[in-house]
Amino acid sequence: MSSEVLILFVVNGHIKRPQDEDIQSSALEIVGSNVQSTYITCPADPAATLGIKLPFFVMIVKNLKKYFTFEIQVLDDRNVRRRFRASNFRDVTRVKPFICTMPLRLDEGWTQIQLNLADYTRRAYGTNYVETLRVQVHANCRLRRIYFSDRLYSEEELPPEFKLYLPMQVAIPFLFRNACTLVGLFSSSMSFSYALYYILQKA
Repeated sequence: MSSEVLILFVVNGHIKRPQDEDIQSSALEIVGSNVQSTYITCPADPAATLGIKLPFFVMIVKNLKKYFTFEIQVLDDRNVRRRFRASNFRDVTRVKPFICTMPLRLDEGWTQIQLNLADYTRRAYGTNYVETLRVQVHANCRLRRIYFSDRLYSEEELPPEFKLYLPMQVAIPFLFRNACTLVGLFSSSMSFSYALYYILQKA
């Protein structure tokens, strides 16, 4: 794949596409002894941005029962870049001026992680979400799909290429006490961004 879209960093680990026995299909496996030094990031150019304005981030990952973290960088209406980092090894949420770190609980097997970036930005910083600039997924996980949407869609509403055809748990990073209610705020017609989806298909 062209390095203009996606770049991989590996130290004491690997990034490959094995066949997953549960879904009988390939997935992107990101494994490393240190979560900070093995990851994928998009876009590859540090000066470039994704420019995705759809507020709902959805990622389908498999729990490898190891430390795992991912990070999303957004731009708000004050023209400030904020980062949301979710990790399965953190216990509390911390909000600092430019980064919000959150605990993430993953059940066994495949999980769909959902983030309402508009609501998270408003609750953490009191500002309005404008767009997503960058996504970074670190070790350790198997990654099947990443996409953005205008709202959360049921399995029946999704196009075939976005379905996993496997029962999954839903994980929502713990921002505040009522984090699990921060969904379904948008109801316009279906509109998906395929930018990150194509990363995972062609990497």
